[in-house]
Amino acid sequence: MQRRSILLAVGAATVGSSLLAACGGGNDPDIVQIAQSNPDLSILVEAVAAAGLVDTLKSPGPFTVFAPTNAAFVSLLGELGVTKDALLANKPLLAAVLTYHVLSGRVDKAAIPAGKAISTVGGSIFKIDTSSGALAITDGRNRVSKIIQTDINASNGVIHVIDKVILPANKNIVETAAGISDFSILVEAVIAANLQGTLSGVGPFTVFAPTNAAFAALLAELGISKQALLADVPLLTNVLTYHVVAGRVLKADVPVGTPIATVQGGKFTVDSTLTITDARSRKAKIVATDVLTSNGVIHVIDKVILPTA
Repeated sequence: MQRRSILLAVGAATVGSSLLAACGGGNDPDIVQIAQSNPDLSILVEAVAAAGLVDTLKSPGPFTVFAPTNAAFVSLLGELGVTKDALLANKPLLAAVLTYHVLSGRVDKAAIPAGKAISTVGGSIFKIDTSSGALAITDGRNRVSKIIQTDINASNGVIHVIDKVILPANKNIVETAAGISDFSILVEAVIAANLQGTLSGVGPFTVFAPTNAAFAALLAELGISKQALLADVPLLTNVLTYHVVAGRVLKADVPVGTPIATVQGGKFTVDSTLTITDARSRKAKIVATDVLTSNGVIHVIDKVILPTA
């Protein structure tokens, strides 16, 4: 009886060792293995293989992967108007999209920097906000994806599952503003001041962007026409550059109550209610925040702010 018990124990240990070896020598499965074991991530697995990223995502890392479901990929195909085969065949696009879903280092749910710019291994950024305990990603094209499952542990990092494929920014500040009808006067002003080249540059920049109503109010305040304002290039340049801050400053990083230096050289302050006080003690409200672009971020304001006279 004792010999039989010993043989059974040895046999069980051998089987156990074989299973551990099959799973990677006793370690937890890696990111790729976990994705392969989840039927709802099968298109992601195909995409990773097609982009030649399998070895990377099996390496020690660690990595954080935001993994889109099959339904998320199907939705993307409809949005882009392409077939799955066409997407998988476009290796440069596929690699750019997939690396946008990967962070260098392990970032568990508890460590996600809410509201901050998060840099991906692809070089672009997105942000994650928390609302009533739920997490949502805003990507570079200002599309929103929900994080529906978090903290799936892997030997080389962690996976969070998302319900929409996120995409890196494809428009700079000027292009983004040009696509928003309420910024039409701002775009005219930027072109009149010949600042479009600068604001289309690498940056990054933070632009506090006045609406058309804000410009209309400024014209009444100054007692001039739009044509006269656009023709006064020195004044226009002085005013517009006062709305630009060097660097990407998302809402979560706006220094409340501390003077903020602009590229014009002057400063303004922002209080806890997101109200700007400019150099002439005039007030402007920030009415929308964190419009992401490829070279910075836009915050929308309801009044044109002015530097010292």
